Amino acid sequence: MKNLLTSCLLSVWVWTMAYGQQPSVNGKVTDGATGQGLPGVTITVKGVATATQTDAAGNFTIQAAGADTLVFRFLGFATQEVPINDQATLNVTMEDEGTALEEVVVIGYGTAEKRDLTGSIAQVSGSEVADRPSANPVASLQGRVAGVQVVNSGRPGAEPDVRIRGTNSINNVRPLYVVDGILNDNIDFLNPADIESMEILKDPSSLAIFGVRGANGVITITTKRAKAGQLNFNFNSTVGLKHVTDRMAMTDAAQFHELYDEQLANQGSPPFDYENWQANTDWQDQIFRQGVLNYNNLSVSGASENNRFYMGLGYTLDQGVIKHEQLEKITLNINDQLNITENFRVGINFSGYRSDLPTPNSLTDAAVASALRAAPIAPVFNDAYGLLHTLPDFQRAQISNPMTNVEYRKNTNIRHQYRGVGSIFGEIDFLQHFTFRTSFLVDYGFNPERSYIPLINFYNPDLAGEDKTDRVGLVTTVNQAQSTEAKIQSDWLLTYKNTFGEHSLTALVGYTTYSNRYEQVTASRTQGSGDPIPNDPDKWYVGIGSSDSQTGNGTAWERRTISYLARVLYNYGGKYLLNASFRRDGSSAFIKNNPWQNFGSIGAAWVISEEGFWGTESFIDNLKLKGSWGVLGNQNTGDDYRYPMFPLLVANSSAVFGDNVFPAYEPQYIPDPNLQWETVTAWEAGFELAGFENRLTLEGVYYSKLTDHIMVEVPGALGTKPGLRNQGSIKNSGVELAASWNQQLTDDLSFTVAANLTTLSNNVESLVDEGYQIIRDASRTAVGFPIGYFYGYVHDGIYQNDADIANSPTNTINEVLPGDIKYKDVNGDNVVNEQDRTLIGNPTPDFTYGAALNVVYRQFDLGIELMGVQGNDIFRDWNRNQFAQFNFQEDRLDRWTGEGTSNWEPIANTARANNRLISSYFIESGSFVRIRNIQLGYQFASELATRLRLKSMRLFVNAQNPFTFARNTGYTPEIGGSAIAFGVDKGTYPVPAIYTFGVNLNF
Repeated sequence: MKNLLTSCLLSVWVWTMAYGQQPSVNGKVTDGATGQGLPGVTITVKGVATATQTDAAGNFTIQAAGADTLVFRFLGFATQEVPINDQATLNVTMEDEGTALEEVVVIGYGTAEKRDLTGSIAQVSGSEVADRPSANPVASLQGRVAGVQVVNSGRPGAEPDVRIRGTNSINNVRPLYVVDGILNDNIDFLNPADIESMEILKDPSSLAIFGVRGANGVITITTKRAKAGQLNFNFNSTVGLKHVTDRMAMTDAAQFHELYDEQLANQGSPPFDYENWQANTDWQDQIFRQGVLNYNNLSVSGASENNRFYMGLGYTLDQGVIKHEQLEKITLNINDQLNITENFRVGINFSGYRSDLPTPNSLTDAAVASALRAAPIAPVFNDAYGLLHTLPDFQRAQISNPMTNVEYRKNTNIRHQYRGVGSIFGEIDFLQHFTFRTSFLVDYGFNPERSYIPLINFYNPDLAGEDKTDRVGLVTTVNQAQSTEAKIQSDWLLTYKNTFGEHSLTALVGYTTYSNRYEQVTASRTQGSGDPIPNDPDKWYVGIGSSDSQTGNGTAWERRTISYLARVLYNYGGKYLLNASFRRDGSSAFIKNNPWQNFGSIGAAWVISEEGFWGTESFIDNLKLKGSWGVLGNQNTGDDYRYPMFPLLVANSSAVFGDNVFPAYEPQYIPDPNLQWETVTAWEAGFELAGFENRLTLEGVYYSKLTDHIMVEVPGALGTKPGLRNQGSIKNSGVELAASWNQQLTDDLSFTVAANLTTLSNNVESLVDEGYQIIRDASRTAVGFPIGYFYGYVHDGIYQNDADIANSPTNTINEVLPGDIKYKDVNGDNVVNEQDRTLIGNPTPDFTYGAALNVVYRQFDLGIELMGVQGNDIFRDWNRNQFAQFNFQEDRLDRWTGEGTSNWEPIANTARANNRLISSYFIESGSFVRIRNIQLGYQFASELATRLRLKSMRLFVNAQNPFTFARNTGYTPEIGGSAIAFGVDKGTYPVPAIYTFGVNLNF
């Protein structure tokens, strides 16, 4: 391997030195329609592996001989071959072929020109996400695409919560990811720098081809390929800092004294003795830090007439904002395509991934929650004992020193992930119009982890005697787990493509198989009665400790599908478009019953601007009316239902025969013999418009989706056992709008502005029987309401005096006194009871939006992105005091202290159970506007880059999430969750501001 690498590098050096002696040609490439310079045009020397690209102003320099010919390529423009003819300067004008119309997009099991499509597919270039400080490329889609709601997390390497056109099911909302043809549930293994393009498929005519996996939308990702005639090395590096900008407003020591003393007095309790509790600790300052971010990527690509090779290597260091939290990741991407003959091609794709995962969510969540709840009067550390300080006795049993999980548990979790995703394919063209392609794809992940729970001691000044060591953790524990997941896919596809007269036809038929298998084993041991297990990672295996305390567990499941598919794309005269697709899926999950299910769609479009009656003088260059209808499937029905017809066996009763006890098992639930996958019947109608010489683009769509046959676990459906049935439906509908304008103001100055808006309406149409509800604390799912809505009492003021209580509806839930929250009598019976609970908030927004501005001035480029969410609510749960005395939110300084002092904040008295009920008192606005990204870049002049033996060089600075305008009290208004419980703030991990500096070198 080492000798091979040395030979490759020597060959590159010889090539560089040979061509480095040739004369150079410079010039400028402009758009024939606007006269503006075209950045990013690929320029190659015909027949030679020499290439460059134009800079931001369209200028270029390339080494070539006077007798050579230059080839100019740019997406949407006609390729040109221009002889040099011994000229030192060569200016070229490229003619637009209709950029938006000729754009090639990736669809299910193939590609198509956007002008031939009848549905809604958004495309995002890989360059738009490559230099953003996000390890997961989907995070960078936030605010960019209409119909796509992305809720990001600040955790290192966290997967975003992505919902395409709403929440479709009570079980799962995750879209399907398709990377170079292989179907996946996540893309943790992918390096953003290796992405060529991302397509987001939203409408039924593009999704039905995916059958049981298409209902939640699809994001297809194409990784980079070598471009013909080029040998390229690219290196980019980004380094930056992240920090928490919006801290929680909690009381300091003096304010805590004020509120706590008043609370004790209100409760009739004796005053607290502060003798040993004189600190003024900001616990948020203690757990948070400035995290370091570093991305490094190196790629090499080369292409000859018959072979194209690309390899990318990436390294990521992503520190969290909590101390000692860190993610390290190495990625490898390789693809190679070889043309065996003119009509026969083979190729391979491989993506490898290895990561050291950060501190588990449970520990960081506990650190954040305790930092908000811990009393500020407690010191952090006792130097004499060398121990963390305990908290006061009024919260000691329930809340630990926030630094416990930060310092005592640091580096006690060793978690790795290994993953390889690869495919091989062969493709042959025959009989002029036919192409047959077969692919075999494998995705294998292996995840080992070990953890250690150490002895945990605190300094406790309240202990009697001289020894103030409070020994809380009395035994050490080792945990160990391993999981593997293997996915195997094969595709057999036959495509027919032909144009005859004004008719254009592309037809596809195929057969595909998919297998998914998962296994996991876990085990743990404690030290038992012996000596503590050493705090040494080399000893953290379950073979250590007491065998008497050993426990183990395991799980496994497997699912297989086979599918038949077909699709037709028809175009008549560029005016009338028809798309139709069909898929028949057979699943092992329903092998007891009929395992087959059919899905399909049809879409049509009319390009009015191609009609003869359309005036040639119109400012509209393209106008398309479109619509589609289809039936989609949802296989992502949650972990509990991975194998719905074969439920897990769970322990029940046991039987005794003689001296022997025999355990008995029973199914976790009873499946309905007619069970089937959830289905979504969807339709959309809209238009696409381009005008003013394609400077304006506008797209508008109305969509509607009805999810049927939702899998619901019905309590007591068959005797005492719950049953799993298809008994539910959910409707989502709304409008998507997207627009952009690009303008060349002068030879040196141009700009592009874009915006999008999506409305969302969600309603549960049916669910088991009348009155059936799915309850997750404050979150409810019930017929006639949006999924996961917040359910509780309506805050209607504060009781100011006894007369106010007497004149208000009678509260039969709790005894109430002046200073307590008054709840609204919703049903008007003059009594406040459980029947007065109602919708108090909705986590689904009314609409989401985004906007972007890009300005290019000579070698400088500036990009600004913003995004926003409007009309959703957050349930504040992190300070809903239920089990201990918490620190106080600063808002509590405005509490009720007597008549007329407050009509919102209740009296300081945690003994009043009435004030802890789930109510609109805990509801906050989730609406916000965020400056998502600001980037300033400088593209060095081609002459300077050439002198440095580079094709191009760019420097940039980037600010992500620098400003957020929100009204909630938490760290972030972005709060995801499950399908039926989201928007609940439990002290959610902060989304930090990130400031980075980067360099991109091409040579």
